[in-house]
Amino acid sequence: MKPTLQLKFSQQLALTPQLQQAIRLLQLSQLELVAELRQLAESNPMLELDEDDHSPAGDAEADTNEPAAEAGAEAAEAYAEADIGLTGGDEPESMEWAGDSSADQPIDFSMADAGYSAGPSGEGFEAQDASPDSLQDHLRWQLNLSAFAPRDQIIALALIDAVDARGYLEGPLSDVTAAIPAAAAVQPEEVEAIRRRLQQFDPVGVASLDLQDCLGSQIRTLHEQDPAGDLALAIIQSHLDLLARHDVSQLARLLQRPPQEIEAAAQLIRRLDPQPGAGYDQAPVEYIAPDVYVQRRASGEWQVSLNPGAQPPLRINQYYCQLMAETRGHDASWMRGQLQEARWLLKSLEARSQTLLKVASAIVQRQRGFLEHGPEGMQPLVLREIAEEVDMHESTISRVTSHKYMHTPRGLFEFKHFFSSRITTETGDGASAIAIQALLRKLVDAENPKKPLSDQAIADRFHDQGIQLARRTVAKYRDILRIPSSSQRQRAG
Repeated sequence: MKPTLQLKFSQQLALTPQLQQAIRLLQLSQLELVAELRQLAESNPMLELDEDDHSPAGDAEADTNEPAAEAGAEAAEAYAEADIGLTGGDEPESMEWAGDSSADQPIDFSMADAGYSAGPSGEGFEAQDASPDSLQDHLRWQLNLSAFAPRDQIIALALIDAVDARGYLEGPLSDVTAAIPAAAAVQPEEVEAIRRRLQQFDPVGVASLDLQDCLGSQIRTLHEQDPAGDLALAIIQSHLDLLARHDVSQLARLLQRPPQEIEAAAQLIRRLDPQPGAGYDQAPVEYIAPDVYVQRRASGEWQVSLNPGAQPPLRINQYYCQLMAETRGHDASWMRGQLQEARWLLKSLEARSQTLLKVASAIVQRQRGFLEHGPEGMQPLVLREIAEEVDMHESTISRVTSHKYMHTPRGLFEFKHFFSSRITTETGDGASAIAIQALLRKLVDAENPKKPLSDQAIADRFHDQGIQLARRTVAKYRDILRIPSSSQRQRAG
């Protein structure tokens, strides 16, 4: 076969770095976006992030030659034209809130009553860490104040490092022993003895092996003199299952004690803390702010608007623009590149805002029933329907609806809350799964407590209303709503 050259024309979609950045910004949550903007502002001198100015971010590039709104519309069109579905990176890594808004706040340092006077530069004040101690920090602090021999301190520190967020040891004692240097030649009996001492630290019951060990240590440490203490300890050691079932008569028979004493011991056990370390959980608290607001006008129409404070205003740094005009050579070329990147970022941010507004408005128009009548008015809705309405790819809608929140008269909801599968009805219209769950809750709330409805009876009630629902579907929705089974509801009633 003779080799030949052929000329072939084809079209391929190539994602420019600017479009990749726009897609990335679109999928970020509000907190992640703020953290991203801070990082970009620090790395690009042409960007200026004003976190004290809560004006809308749409004016961020008022001094540039390319209006952000027009450029943002072009970038928004790029989302639709790209018509792509990226599978990687759709789940952004969570980012910790690193903001500290207290630095610029006025502080009242009136210390006259304390007989303290700071110098003119404030040297008398020590920097204080306002964050609470972790459980391990709290235990180490107590260890430093306790009379532990150096060898015992090594064992205690190894135990403290093995304590999880609940206050329990993460593994068996053999793992703790193995973590201690072999040169110490620590015996398992020594580790157990130190563990028993740690259990008396605050919070009492920490470094326990299991629930029985945890509750038992609290009884021995805090309630040793309580008249019901011995009986409570016996229940904890051998009959926690009966206590969980509230089987007082069986406990009284096995322990050969009157029911009144069993009740007193049970009350004592209920006052104990099954997870002594839970109060020291250091998971950062992230407060959700809405991306859009939904309000009803006097005319009855629903209005959707962006939250102007959702992100700190980002603008072009005019000082560096002037400096660039006075610079020549390689430095000027580098600064022009940074300016171009800054302008593209502002375009992408405007496109993100317009896309959020467009998708939120489409969702509100589809779910007016929910806004006006509650969960029972929720209509079935899938991503594809919104994608077709706003002329965007379904993957773009998925990014827009993830970790974005809408403030409505009925509360704060993630965009994804308004999407629900369709349940077949006899009329052929279909009902949303959320509306069905609301009706299920209504049926259970109205039932006779002495004769609660079974799953099949609930399915029959739905069938009478023209809604085809299998018994297993009722059970699934009941689990989602955390409604006990009919037998459990009857016992509770």
